[in-house]
Amino acid sequence: MQCAPGDAPEPKTDPEAEPEAEPPAEDTAQDCDGPRRPCRRHAAGEDPAKRDQIMAGAMKAFLDKGFDATSVNDICRAAGVSKGTLYVYFADKQDLFVALVAEQREKMFGGVDAVLRSDLPLAEKLTRFGRQLAEIVTSDHVVQWQRTIAGIVDRMPELGVRFYDAGALRTHTDLTDLLRREVAAGRLDLPDPVLASAQFIDLSGAGIWRARLFGKRPTPPGPDEIERTVDSAVRLFLAAYARSGARRED
Repeated sequence: MQCAPGDAPEPKTDPEAEPEAEPPAEDTAQDCDGPRRPCRRHAAGEDPAKRDQIMAGAMKAFLDKGFDATSVNDICRAAGVSKGTLYVYFADKQDLFVALVAEQREKMFGGVDAVLRSDLPLAEKLTRFGRQLAEIVTSDHVVQWQRTIAGIVDRMPELGVRFYDAGALRTHTDLTDLLRREVAAGRLDLPDPVLASAQFIDLSGAGIWRARLFGKRPTPPGPDEIERTVDSAVRLFLAAYARSGARRED
């Protein structure tokens, strides 16, 4: 906009300003790369790019400081947004943390879920599922999240429940659904698919997951160890529950 003679020029934005100085107008976001391009405006809280920006900043802040030590201001600084903008997208720090966990779960477990829905033979499904699961839950990133939750669950039990529901429960439920389908197809004979699902998940990480969680093992297990652990889990599981035609040929 051109200034009339005598009008004061519009103030310039200080690029070094703190995120809290960002104007609330950003709550209605725009998709545009420059002032001359037409913009598509989003309703408050509905701009996916802005939401991703906040989530990326939150990830960095939580991994750097942990949940307790991270403040909303820390997240805003890391994300480059104002508090007003953050609260348009998330109710509070807990809400943001759980959303982040759910998002990361989808990114990490998408391939695992696909295996359970595939047309592969049951033994191959279980093998691929178990190997991918063991690799994920013993990774540095996931172990760090688990330790964070374990450190605060006594004071904030509702956060632990939300963390579990967004992550572990989803995987457990997906495997349970597969086992029910296999029972209906006559390939498995098990009285309790929910219990059997939990058993297989635990077997897939036997001897490696807890050692990682409690720091006994500072680095993730290698592919060979994961393969050996999961192959044994599949053999034990099918020996207990499979009808003869579904057992793996050795």
